[in-house]
Amino acid sequence: MTAGDGRSAAHAMFDADVASKGLGIELVSAGDGAAVARMRVTAAMLNGHAIGHGGFVFLLADTAFALACNSHGPVTVAAGGEISFLRPVREGDLLEATATERTRYGRSGIYDVTVRRDDEVVAEFRGRSRTLSGDG
Repeated sequence: MTAGDGRSAAHAMFDADVASKGLGIELVSAGDGAAVARMRVTAAMLNGHAIGHGGFVFLLADTAFALACNSHGPVTVAAGGEISFLRPVREGDLLEATATERTRYGRSGIYDVTVRRDDEVVAEFRGRSRTLSGDG
């Protein structure tokens, strides 16, 4: 569902997303089962090895996933997700997560998210979604 101004239901969801915005995540685009979000890695996101903590990379991918699966309009939540970390990220890196809908059937969906630093893939995420019924 897209409003006349090009905003999808995901935009309204992101407007209320205190957690993602509090970490500096930006919504780049969302609509038609796809989304792009980005985040700069800060010193507060580093682990004991001085590399980006995987939880923050997961959170960025999960946010892009949420934006993509909510771009259709009905309230949709994560039923599960998994991530493969391919390369470490460092303070100052600008990460971009691109989410793509693979399939939707009934109230379920599957989405893939690629997290990149420039042209380099740093993580791959797969999320499973579930659209809530009218009674929540």
